[in-house]
Amino acid sequence: MLMQVNALPKRLPPWFKIRLATNDCLENVRNLTRDNNLHTICSSADCPNQTECWNTGTAAFMILGNICTRNCRFCGVPKGSPQGLDLDEPNRVAQAVASLQLKYVVITSVTRDDLDDGGACLFASTIKAIRTKTASCRVEVLIPDFRGSENSLRTVLDASPAVLDHNIETVPALYPTVRPQADYQRSLALLASAHDHGSPTKSGLMLGLGESMHEIREVMRDLRSIHCSFLTLGQYLQPSKKHLPVEKYYHPDEFVKLRDEARELGFQYVAAAPLVRSSYHAEQYW
Repeated sequence: MLMQVNALPKRLPPWFKIRLATNDCLENVRNLTRDNNLHTICSSADCPNQTECWNTGTAAFMILGNICTRNCRFCGVPKGSPQGLDLDEPNRVAQAVASLQLKYVVITSVTRDDLDDGGACLFASTIKAIRTKTASCRVEVLIPDFRGSENSLRTVLDASPAVLDHNIETVPALYPTVRPQADYQRSLALLASAHDHGSPTKSGLMLGLGESMHEIREVMRDLRSIHCSFLTLGQYLQPSKKHLPVEKYYHPDEFVKLRDEARELGFQYVAAAPLVRSSYHAEQYW
């Protein structure tokens, strides 16, 4: 069965279709997350690749709860005022990773500006818990900006993630509209610091929010100037009518062109296609 994957299906070009056939692996992932009271960015952000990824028995786990303290206008994750911190969450994530026998996993989170360290300690605890139960599993972390805290970043890096991922998301001129509580230079500084501490770094952009090709290329150059190794480029899809509209649907050929240009800039690996997301096939980087 084929299904359009956006709230506004009539506006979508023909290449935005996915197969929704399910298998036992998907049911296993669904049951694990439900029974262990875990969240995934797959479900919380309405990722169009959820069925494909869960069918292969993998998921991108989202820690620190399911409520984000920021109001980014592109993101489908629920917004509000989270309560408390679930200190057992790392153990449950680690158990799910072990049950799924994952060799590579992506751990991300909501942004928790209500916490002094932004949740960095829970990231570190999750990495350590996964290694305790599945020593061979590589852990990629997709972190928020921690409001620029070097101490919080070091807390995560000291747990030795395989990759430190932080998404730029969009071009600088669109930050006030798309990410009003974030800062482009602060995000670049975080990635630069992670590289300086010896961590492979990764970032990603959503295309279709009103940026120009020139602006995309400028961001790619900025990322290479701070030695970012891995890059993802994907099409923005409007999660609901309350979110920013799509200004442009990029043709797959345009993604191929940007991918080739990014490789020429020196990125070690580039994933660029309409349905690419940060955690999509992340294990292929290795």
